Amino acid sequence: MTAIRYELASDQILTLTIDMPGQSANTMNGEFRNALSEVVGKAKAELDNIRGVILTSGKKTFFAGGDLNELHKVTREDAQAFEAMVNALKADMRALETSGKPVVAAINGAALGGGLELALACHHRIAIDNDSIQLGLPEVTLGLLPGGGGTQRLPRMIGLEAAFPFLMEGKKVNPKAALKAGIIDELADSAEDMLAKAREFIDANPKCQQPWDQKGFKLPGGAPHHPAMAQKLAIAPAMLKQKTKGCYPASERILSAAVEGAQVDFDNGSLIETRYFAELVIGQVAKNMTNTFWFQLNALNSGGSRPTGYAKENVKKVGILGAGMMGAGIAYATATRGVEVVLKDVSVENAEKGKHYSEQLLAKKVSRGRMTTENKADILARIRPTDSVSDLAGCDLIIEAVFEDSDLKAKVTRETESALVENGIFASNTSTIPITQLAEASARPENFIGLHFFSPVDKMQLVEIIVGAKTSDETLARAFDYVQQIGKIPIVVNDSRGFFTSRVFGTFVNEGISMLAEGIHPSSIENAGLFAGMPVGPLAISDEVSLTLMQHIRAQSKKDTEASGGTWSPHPAEAVIDQMVDRQGRKGKAAGAGFYDYPANGKKHLWPELEHLFVDKAKAASIELQDLKDRILFIQAIETVRCLEEGVLKTVADANIGSIFGIGFAAWTGGAIQFINQYGVRAFTERASTLAARYGERFAPPKLLVEKAEANAIFS
Repeated sequence: MTAIRYELASDQILTLTIDMPGQSANTMNGEFRNALSEVVGKAKAELDNIRGVILTSGKKTFFAGGDLNELHKVTREDAQAFEAMVNALKADMRALETSGKPVVAAINGAALGGGLELALACHHRIAIDNDSIQLGLPEVTLGLLPGGGGTQRLPRMIGLEAAFPFLMEGKKVNPKAALKAGIIDELADSAEDMLAKAREFIDANPKCQQPWDQKGFKLPGGAPHHPAMAQKLAIAPAMLKQKTKGCYPASERILSAAVEGAQVDFDNGSLIETRYFAELVIGQVAKNMTNTFWFQLNALNSGGSRPTGYAKENVKKVGILGAGMMGAGIAYATATRGVEVVLKDVSVENAEKGKHYSEQLLAKKVSRGRMTTENKADILARIRPTDSVSDLAGCDLIIEAVFEDSDLKAKVTRETESALVENGIFASNTSTIPITQLAEASARPENFIGLHFFSPVDKMQLVEIIVGAKTSDETLARAFDYVQQIGKIPIVVNDSRGFFTSRVFGTFVNEGISMLAEGIHPSSIENAGLFAGMPVGPLAISDEVSLTLMQHIRAQSKKDTEASGGTWSPHPAEAVIDQMVDRQGRKGKAAGAGFYDYPANGKKHLWPELEHLFVDKAKAASIELQDLKDRILFIQAIETVRCLEEGVLKTVADANIGSIFGIGFAAWTGGAIQFINQYGVRAFTERASTLAARYGERFAPPKLLVEKAEANAIFS
């Protein structure tokens, strides 16, 4: 069975139906390339008997894009052969495009990456009007660029400026928005209507040529040398560098390919694109991002960490204890997925405030045309604010999201657990307190689990599922199902104080604050975090968390550690936090003052007094930026290895996905463990030892890391 069905009808319209055998979606693999070459050759031979071509799909989707399994394996040694292969594929697409016959893309489902590029190579694009269909060029999110002509055709269709969000941000749109943007030409009500409209276009346009193949073509919005466009492009690289901090080469190469390609004819522009594409494909950043954001994320989402042998279940009614920021966010995330929610707090007034949070988020969606008022009302009707335990009756899941205090959490567990249905699950949203310790307050510890959400819940995709010493596999499976039911990404970890994400996050903020204690200038600290690829500097994120909360978590951890017979070891950051809170009265962003000032009518800025309180000018002047960047990334990666060594983390995939989606670890690295792999395990271990000698034993390589280095093995 061929990957593309060739059907030349009696009306002389050729239909090419892409239907890759043995695959749920069409991809640009070797089989597709061979099939395309075959059908294009056949069409050329029969061109006199063809009035037009319809390109469509035999799958539920149109085309998924490039074959990432192939791309991930391409090495520097393969670069020349890879370029030749890409150019050959594009030559076949170009042959259809320049045949003189009208070619119509009949888009019946999602057209992403190479799929949209196939459609752009057609003269007319028709998509079924269904909001669930997505069109876009998301390659940049995997560290790549659209290598099938996307950087050349899209700017020639809609202009450079309009194309940049699709090319450099991976923006995806539904068919209506694609029509408005000029990416497609028509909408259809059904597959039959789509094919009928395709035939109508062919009938009305017996000869077709792309605008850029016609004499006198001018780029929409102006070519790069046009005065207005030249002025914008002059500052574009600086704006891009400000955004990426030089960590993401794909955005820079996309800008180069699009702008350079726009200054030459299409075919030479296509060659320019291929060169940049090949450079990215063999580069380490694309390898890192593809490995984590595609292979490992898909493995997690397909249930790789879920216990087998338990039927998939959906929850019907969820109780949430605590209507603060976290509880309100969990209520919103749950109710928007069609689940009934009981939002309980100490007073109805507090619970109503928690519900109002959902009302505000939904109102924004309505105002932006992304939701109807009816849908908004339906979601809000699912959230029941209350101060009564009796309203929790019938919940198959209760999530406790009260203040981070083990005594308080134990109290609410005992008060509400009995309201659960038989075999119902009780979960804690704690960020640091061990689940096994909290489960001591439960009458059914086998049904007790941790569900650690991240703030703000409506934006943060990750949920860290924490398994206590007595948590059953069935409870884990059902908790996993709930996380997926509300559209979040689940990672599964074993119990420990701080679990995985909070432990690693703590090393990040503490390292930044330690640098301040050493006399390093706060601006250097924040910039080092950004240049390393972190989304926010350590001092800024400390303010967001609040310095008082950090004090409280430390106090709780110290109390529990000493109660269990352990010894508390102070961190260099503690003295700075105590001085900021206790002596300077600066508690963080929510209190209006922390490491930053937060003026009512202006942008936040670092508190000027930090320089007088902490900075050692000689130290600040002598420090190397690379040391600062390495300290920020290495300390997190080392703690991640410790979590693997202790069995807190079960898999490398959980480590990489959790570090990026939970704490914002530099995405260009592919995650905390992939950062070590791509750095080179032995080289990383040697550098960690150097940092330990300079800055403290916290950088000392853990035993597992040393073993991997000695065996010259990677983490897998």
